[in-house]
Amino acid sequence: MSGAALGLEIVFVFFLALFLLHRYGDFKKQHRLVIVATLLAWYLCFLIVFILPLDVSTTIYNRCKLAVNSSPSESNGSYVTLAPSKQKCFKPWSYIPNGIMPIFWRVVYWTSQFLTWILLPFMQSYARSGGFSITGKIKTALIENAIYYGTYLLIFGAFLIYVAVNPNFNLQWNQLQTIGIAAANTWGLFLLVLLLGYGLVEIPRSHWNGAKRGYLLMKTYFKAAKLMAEKADAEENLEDIMEEVRKVNESIKYNHPLRKCVDTILKKCPTEYQERMGRNMDDYEDFDERQNSYPSEKSLVKLHKQVIYSVQRHRRTQVQWQILLEQAFYLEDVAKNETSASHQFVHTFQSQESENKIFQYFYTPTVEWYWECLLRPWFYRVLAIVLATFSVIVVWSECTFFSTKPVLSLFAVFIQLAEKTYNYIYIEMACFLTIFFLSICVYSTVFRIRVFNYYYLASHHQTDAYSLLFSGMLFCRLTPPLCLNFLGLTHMDATISHKNTQPTAYTSIMGSMRVLSFIADGFYIYYPMLVVILCIATYFSLGTRCLNLLGFQQFMGDSEMTSDLIDEGKELIRREKRKRQRQEEGENRRREWKERYGNREDSTRSRAVHTDQKESSFSDTNTNRPLSKYTRSNGRTERDRIELLQDAEPLDFNADSINDDPLESESGRYQPGGRYLSMSRSRIFDDV
Repeated sequence: MSGAALGLEIVFVFFLALFLLHRYGDFKKQHRLVIVATLLAWYLCFLIVFILPLDVSTTIYNRCKLAVNSSPSESNGSYVTLAPSKQKCFKPWSYIPNGIMPIFWRVVYWTSQFLTWILLPFMQSYARSGGFSITGKIKTALIENAIYYGTYLLIFGAFLIYVAVNPNFNLQWNQLQTIGIAAANTWGLFLLVLLLGYGLVEIPRSHWNGAKRGYLLMKTYFKAAKLMAEKADAEENLEDIMEEVRKVNESIKYNHPLRKCVDTILKKCPTEYQERMGRNMDDYEDFDERQNSYPSEKSLVKLHKQVIYSVQRHRRTQVQWQILLEQAFYLEDVAKNETSASHQFVHTFQSQESENKIFQYFYTPTVEWYWECLLRPWFYRVLAIVLATFSVIVVWSECTFFSTKPVLSLFAVFIQLAEKTYNYIYIEMACFLTIFFLSICVYSTVFRIRVFNYYYLASHHQTDAYSLLFSGMLFCRLTPPLCLNFLGLTHMDATISHKNTQPTAYTSIMGSMRVLSFIADGFYIYYPMLVVILCIATYFSLGTRCLNLLGFQQFMGDSEMTSDLIDEGKELIRREKRKRQRQEEGENRRREWKERYGNREDSTRSRAVHTDQKESSFSDTNTNRPLSKYTRSNGRTERDRIELLQDAEPLDFNADSINDDPLESESGRYQPGGRYLSMSRSRIFDDV
């Protein structure tokens, strides 16, 4: 099993990152480099979270083995023995051989840092650029990131000057590397505490509110009103942009040097607008710069960028509106079925997506009723209580993890108790649950926050390239300080525990923060305590109230604006519901008509075909008769009947040839083929 656990987790985490990216990104429409860069960033961050518990268990085993092998005289050397010399160490099932983890952490850490500080910011500007060539996009990306890179170089330079001026430090490469790591982790820890304070309160509260059907339905109505306003604004913005594109398309002719740029812009427009603005290929007039004023390439670049943004926003709001409608209809069905005496869940609308037959077999309407109306609220309440308990433990440990005698951090107490018995499975499970809960609190906040319309992670493949790359940047910046914070909570970091013990492989790569004492003994110790203030502010919704006062509409139960939006959203949902009901009723009527009269129409059609066959055979027998004029008249009559049925233009007839037939001038005379002619051909085509 040596190294097998590491390999299995590497494969599992890759598919987990691929699944999440497929949920938010669009593999078919987005650039491959954007998909690969975002997938690599997410994968490396998730990998650190899943592999770190294995590093902890391997480090505890190495400490035990070192304590057993060392003599009492060596206990004052490099490492301190943690147990008597007669103890026996058990190798963990997930033991990783020496030398693998340092190389692994070095590759993962520095790759993620290269992504978050250099590559991803550049690709953000490149993906959002409106340039028409690779060179133009690269130039735009470099200009936009010049200030960005300069800011971080200034911060790193400040740390470098501090170390150079301080006479206690001899500047070496390892210390320079530690300064860079300290600068990155300080910035990451600043964001980490902000996001963690929000997630520790909001995640348990969201699950507790998930048990309240009325609350969820009211919030869905509120979201519907806001989304409808955003949807209307996106449609209006798209119309304005398409109008500008139409004017540019009409002004720049086929032989203009900038025509290729216009064609590139047209390819990014929706299909209906492309058909509407189809280029007139009949216009071959040469352009004249002296007579007409044409837009510049710079203005076309700006227009191209606006088209990309407006089309993505319009498509996202359309998909989100459909998803929100399905959610609102389902919540209304749950509210209706709660009072059902038959205990059978009845849907107002059938799901448009084809469900799995095995799932339908087990998830019957009775099972669905018991789950949705009876069990699910209690499940959410129990889950919310468990998550709230974890949140309290995290807040307590964040405020007391620096205390080593006595040990007040509950996570450190759990790990040390398991370390005495060398229960590696318990150690790995405790470490995994701890760091997994911290990651959920931080990463879920990254998925929830929205910076206007510039950064927004939308599910169902509706996230743009800029937001995907920005999320990868945040993950790479937040994960290393998150892991260091976890090691501090469990007292596995020598900087926190103040023990001269063997460090974890992750800590050995990150370096000791002792080089910068004011960060190691000050910022890393006391700044995480601010999570208490942030949790209190989140519990009382201070941020939501401030945004509401500033004019940003937020869901608040005691607000008049919220009540108005709920009523508006309820009316919108009701209108969409009536519209869908009418559509389904129309489809049902058409289906019933086909089922009732379909066979009769088929029989009538077959009877008509049989009659035509008889008539054709009868006319064929008449062709053998010597009277050629009957045959000629029958052919003309048959041709006229076909022309009338096909609604075709009448053929030009020769009046002389018509007058030659005496039978055609006599009305009511029987014609060969079983037909009567009640009027002449000229009367038939008088109104055509």
